Amino acid sequence: MSKPGNLPQQLDYMLRQAIALQQNGAIVEAEELYREILELKPRHFDALKLLGELALQTGRLQEGVDLLRKALTVNAKQAPVHSNLASALNELQRYGEGLASADRALALQPNFPDALNNRGNSLANLHRPLDALACFDRAIVLVPEFATCWNNRGCLLRDMGRADEALASFDHALALQPNYAAAWSNRGNVLSDMNQPQDAERSYRRALELAPAFAEAWSNLGLTQIDLNQHTQALSSYERALAINPASVETHWNQSLCLLQTGQFEAGWQQYERRWERARIKAGKRSFAQPLWLGDVSIEGKTILLHVEQGLGDTLQFCRYAALLSKLGAKVVFEVPSPLLRLMATLDGVDQLIEAGQPLPPFDCHCPLMSLPLAFRTDEASIPSVTPYLFADAEAARGWRERIDAPAQTPAHAQADRRLKVGLVWAGENRSHVAELRKIDGRRSIAFERFAPLLDVPNVRFFSLQKGAAASQLPGSELRGRVVDYTEELHDFADTAALVANLDLVISVDTSTAHLAGALDKPVWILNRFDSCWRWLLERSDTPWYPSARLFRQPALGDWESVMQATREALAALSA
Repeated sequence: MSKPGNLPQQLDYMLRQAIALQQNGAIVEAEELYREILELKPRHFDALKLLGELALQTGRLQEGVDLLRKALTVNAKQAPVHSNLASALNELQRYGEGLASADRALALQPNFPDALNNRGNSLANLHRPLDALACFDRAIVLVPEFATCWNNRGCLLRDMGRADEALASFDHALALQPNYAAAWSNRGNVLSDMNQPQDAERSYRRALELAPAFAEAWSNLGLTQIDLNQHTQALSSYERALAINPASVETHWNQSLCLLQTGQFEAGWQQYERRWERARIKAGKRSFAQPLWLGDVSIEGKTILLHVEQGLGDTLQFCRYAALLSKLGAKVVFEVPSPLLRLMATLDGVDQLIEAGQPLPPFDCHCPLMSLPLAFRTDEASIPSVTPYLFADAEAARGWRERIDAPAQTPAHAQADRRLKVGLVWAGENRSHVAELRKIDGRRSIAFERFAPLLDVPNVRFFSLQKGAAASQLPGSELRGRVVDYTEELHDFADTAALVANLDLVISVDTSTAHLAGALDKPVWILNRFDSCWRWLLERSDTPWYPSARLFRQPALGDWESVMQATREALAALSA
């Protein structure tokens, strides 16, 4: 059959052929034909649209966006093209542009489920969760069997901390589409949030049966294997994920934490540098004209800027490296957040302290605090573990001592000052706005009432060291009379250090006060979640970071009762 003679007929014939080729999986041949059409007629709407969609299907997102935009210059009244463009822009993480494209689609066709779904994804990533949920719900009313939308809705509800509803949404998606690998993996994520690692593992395994090359599911499986205390298997799952997608930032991050936790420091610190590629941490990355120092060149006679990056506990733990830099002949400028400023004035090796946000003096190179173990090639044997390296102000400590040990007014309490003085911390900072951190906080923190078994141990006086939102649990508790609370007078870590200096022991969940006590060389008992932070290593009750610390570990996920029983027995033995 010969091609038709005139151009419009010829183009029409070529287009039908290209579509048939594409439908039969002959992608390369279809693409060639679309391009031939565009050579003959560069503003051919259907060829631009179909070639754009084909580029998106084959993962060439930017090329697809450019082609769809060109198609819309020919005909801007096509709602499906605006919607597809929104989907592609969302994949490129250009959520503001994605939202604008979804809105254009809906202006043309208000009840367009695909556009509502894409709009929901844009809004979810622009941190407008309630608006996003309304979009997903509207799309589902229009098309109740829209499995993708049920899945996206589940992801949003999980991010909102509404785990039960998220699980129901994923289950709905899977009832509609039982072989939906992404929904199985997402279902695993929410089960993991709900501290159901065995069920989570089954969901990930199902996802991987359906899609063996699903890198994210391998990585998520690794996280759940850590919840099951299967660290070797977790590392193997991360290797599988990275073999499929070597660029996966989250997998590199997960792998680094597991390597560090299993004591594989050299590889762990190397991988830990990938943290700066994570969306959540990237925003905090500092860019300086001066080079990053990672131990590779001599620093003698140079000025180095140390800057903090993550939590206050991390700063308290890793500031110890300032002294090592000073020994190498460097001048150390240390930039710290205001709650730590006065305390850090007691740190050896620092030439100049700068409050975060203030202008920086001249310097030759810089290093984020958490990169110093890599710079010094730290392994377990070479951890700089000499404590104390931070100190309470002597005068402030004396003031607290006089208050705490003031002679009792009644004969019945004449022995008060001879009782064991114990500080308590039951919760970390609540970071509910980030799903990953919300999960960690939920696992590491406890309610004040959990301390009840400790509070009736004889010969002990308890002092609250709890700051932040969780401090409000004490005044409303029936147990409040058993705990002295001076925390209203603790305005920064120097204040807390002066009080801690007068205590015999600090009992704390894994939070910054535990690091403070360790750095002051004060005996500290750390109540530790089962899926412990990497820094506490595995299956040991001591830590090379703090000689004065003792770890009380959960024997299973969420088992605080065993921890409290063991702590109570140890405290009773100590106070006797």
